[in-house]
Parts: sequence; structure tokens; C-alpha cells
Amino acid sequence: MKPDLSQKDLDIEEVAQVALGDEEFLSELIQNLKTKQETIRFNSSKALNLICETNPEVLYPDWDYFFELLEGDNTYWKCSAIPLIANLTRVDKNKKFETIFEKYFDLMNDRSFIPAAYVARSAATIVNAKPKLQRNITKKLLSIDETRHDPQRRDLVKSDIIEALDKYFEEAENKRQIIEFVKLQLNCDSPKTRKTAAKFLKKWE
Repeated sequence: MKPDLSQKDLDIEEVAQVALGDEEFLSELIQNLKTKQETIRFNSSKALNLICETNPEVLYPDWDYFFELLEGDNTYWKCSAIPLIANLTRVDKNKKFETIFEKYFDLMNDRSFIPAAYVARSAATIVNAKPKLQRNITKKLLSIDETRHDPQRRDLVKSDIIEALDKYFEEAENKRQIIEFVKLQLNCDSPKTRKTAAKFLKKWE
């Protein structure tokens, strides 16, 4: 029996397992990323992200569909697609991500600041999958202050940025710029970001 996606507090692991064994249900989850029924969209998105973390090759054929979500106007669609595409870079044998690199990271300057946070959270996954893009990805993350968002919202996103940088700092090429960026956040308006910055510097400086 297929899980009832309209139910809150659904067992997402069970949904993912059912989808992996049922192509029709998997296709339903993918199409649900565009539904206006928020609980169904949310459950479908979580299940697909779990599948993409463990079996990204299953969803790689749907890359173009996820990319279309990125290019749309709907913030929820974008936020569903951002981590999916990040996880798909681990099996991106055709180097599709390289062709959409700029569009993906342009979402940090989206009209809503929420996609910026999702991009920041997904950045380390892409760096680990595609180390050659590390320098350019770091440059994008460190340029958050050049985006259209107001300073308070940028400061919130910086916590996610620092957490992403922490995940690959040991291999980072531009450590000095990263340290300088993080030091500046010790005085930012967001208590969470100040705490994240202090923790990062204690670990790496």
C-alpha cells in the first residue's frame, strides 16, 4: 500500500523505501514537487532528498526537471530542487552542474533570502563531489554581502555559510579569505551566526 502523503508526521524513510521499489510512486513524488497541497509537497520533497542522499543515481535522469524548478518563480519549488541537484552532483558523470553553476549560485541573490540559505547548506555537498569547483564555490559564498538581501537576513544566511565552509575547510585553497570572513561575523547582528563563527575559529584558527 502506498503511503498517504497528505498525513503529517509521516515516516519519510518508509516513503523513500516504497518509492525505490515502485517507479510509478517515485514518479508521483517527483510530480508532487509542484503541487499546491503543501503537506504532500513537503513529504514528497523530504522523501526525494533522502533517496538522493542514498541512491542519487535513481534520480539523475530527472536532472532537467529539477533544474526547471530552479528557474521558476516559486520559492518552494526552488528550495526543493536546490539540495536535490547538490546531491545529484555526486553522480553527475555528464558534468551537467558545470553548465548551470552560475544559475545555481545566482539563487543566493534570489528575491527571497530563503533559497540563499538552501544554497549555502548544499555547498559542501557540491565541493565534496566536485573538488575542482571549490575555489569558485567559496568565492560565491563569501560574496553574500553583495546580494540584494537586507543586512539582517544576510547575517542569518552567514551561519549556514560558515557551517558549509567548516565541512571542507581542511581542503580549502583560500583559507586566509575564509578566516577573515568568519572573523567579521563575530560582530554581526545574528546571535546564531556569532556563535557559529566563534565555534569555527576555535576549531580552525
